[in-house]
Amino acid sequence: MEEKELVDKLKELAPDGKISCSKARGLAEKLGISPLVVGQACEKAKIKIYACELGCFK
Repeated sequence: MEEKELVDKLKELAPDGKISCSKARGLAEKLGISPLVVGQACEKAKIKIYACELGCFK
């Protein structure tokens, strides 16, 4: 998946500019990519990840 597609998908899932850690990890698993890649895309899209329990997203 291209970064732009990932950012667009994140914007769909987080129209208010924030996404839970569990949703972000679920998306990474569903797409077969690293949570780090999802975290980087969130930073690029200015989407805040909240309720992070595992420290996957920094």
